[in-house]
Amino acid sequence: MDVRGGVDLRIHGITPTGHVVANPSTPMLYEHAISRGEARIGEGGPMVVDTGRHTGRSPKDKFVVREPGSEARIWWGGNQEIGEGSFEHLREKVAGFLSHEPTLYVVDAFAGADPEHRIAVRVVTTHPYHALFARTMFIDPTPDELRGFAPQALVLHAPALEAVPEEDGTRTGTFIVLHPSRTEVLIGGTFYAGEIKKSIFTVMNDRLPLEGVLPMHCSANVGADGRSAIFFGLSGTGKTTLSADPERALIGDDEHGWGTSGVFNFEGGCYAKVIKLSEKAEPEIYRTTRTFGTILENVVIDERGRLDLDDASKTENTRAAYKLEQIANAHPDKRAGHPSAVVMLTADAFGILPPLARLSRDQALYYFLSGFTSKLAGTEIGITEPQPTFSTCFGAPFLPQPPSVYADMLGRKLDEHGSAVWLVNTGWTGGPFGEGQRMPIAATRALLHAALAGGLEDVEYRIDPVFGFRVPVEAPGVEASLLDPRSTWSDADTYDRKARELAQMFRDNFEKFPPELAAAGPLG
Repeated sequence: MDVRGGVDLRIHGITPTGHVVANPSTPMLYEHAISRGEARIGEGGPMVVDTGRHTGRSPKDKFVVREPGSEARIWWGGNQEIGEGSFEHLREKVAGFLSHEPTLYVVDAFAGADPEHRIAVRVVTTHPYHALFARTMFIDPTPDELRGFAPQALVLHAPALEAVPEEDGTRTGTFIVLHPSRTEVLIGGTFYAGEIKKSIFTVMNDRLPLEGVLPMHCSANVGADGRSAIFFGLSGTGKTTLSADPERALIGDDEHGWGTSGVFNFEGGCYAKVIKLSEKAEPEIYRTTRTFGTILENVVIDERGRLDLDDASKTENTRAAYKLEQIANAHPDKRAGHPSAVVMLTADAFGILPPLARLSRDQALYYFLSGFTSKLAGTEIGITEPQPTFSTCFGAPFLPQPPSVYADMLGRKLDEHGSAVWLVNTGWTGGPFGEGQRMPIAATRALLHAALAGGLEDVEYRIDPVFGFRVPVEAPGVEASLLDPRSTWSDADTYDRKARELAQMFRDNFEKFPPELAAAGPLG
């Protein structure tokens, strides 16, 4: 099967008995999804879908093909390998499955807002809902670009097809398989749409370092003064919420590149967690859950079409996918200059880290490689409550190449552009998860506003006695006690003990990384 050639989308080896929709309009796909019983229209017009048993990513079922063209650059310590023979067998199975479908939906789009570093993506799927998702999350070609569209990456998406592990070389019936040299992705056994976008993010993480561009699992925005900021972080740490700031223009909420001319979004849409979404605290995102064009995944809706964003009976990982332009202050170019600030977000379930700390250059690389946070409920299968974890470069599941590749590139970018680096804890304060409370979002926003505006340059700082980074003693609009997490605990001795335990976790985790950076971590 080869869908790379020909804008008429004829597929060698696949003869659809129905029609193939190329870059279909949103209303058409709404109609198709509703008619197939995949979704229904909620109050205000969003599409509401249920992804079945998979309500999050399946990282243990993700594979990279070991093949001569790429095996020397792939990080095999962090990626599961699958042989070329197994890939070919599975690809043939996927192609056969697709060939018997009465209708295929084909979406042609771009990943990457910078024309110099974008790739042309073709998604072939059996379901209109997933085609709509791909259309929402990637960047639309112009009519002229669509007429001359030549795919550089291919996603073959057969969610209803289950693999047979003993035949196909997979772990379970679910599979997400990347062939790096052919830039092809096979997806099956899961209806969770996020696998589509993250598979292309993985492709970009492999391709862009070869072009001198740092790919990043981060959100980004830009102020009226033209100063941009990026926000590293795993799902649930606040990338989407904090970058959708009414006082700044949103570049994007999840995936970006840092190239020679600045920061650019990989995507044309946003994919936000909406569980317990607050209209008051997150008005920009909240409005999207009521508008036509938004896809709501696993959100509870009653028979009268009323949404309940607080209901986690299906999953904590409820999601909204919407075009970037649905955010009122979205940056139309999806690009900006080099960031003046780099923010590393962590949801610390121990309640130890301060709400904000200033990092030196080496500390920035240390915490980037550490990627400490807490996996939040529902983001991955089996996660039911926050679990402390270290995810290299704040995105280990999406890194085809060794972490040092990305860390070295970040170090060079910081050296070249002098960006300030901040570590921000959006997790717990006053105690660990179950005892303390979540960091107030108003305080986090106030600290970020001050940091991005240069308002923390001249304030007094203290050196954290355990972690060694600098913490402001005071900040505009924030209670001073919140800046000292030890003072928020009822038992300071327990805090000290838990802080030492967390510091040791950092040191143990960092043993696999460059020893010259170890001194930038917690104090001995």
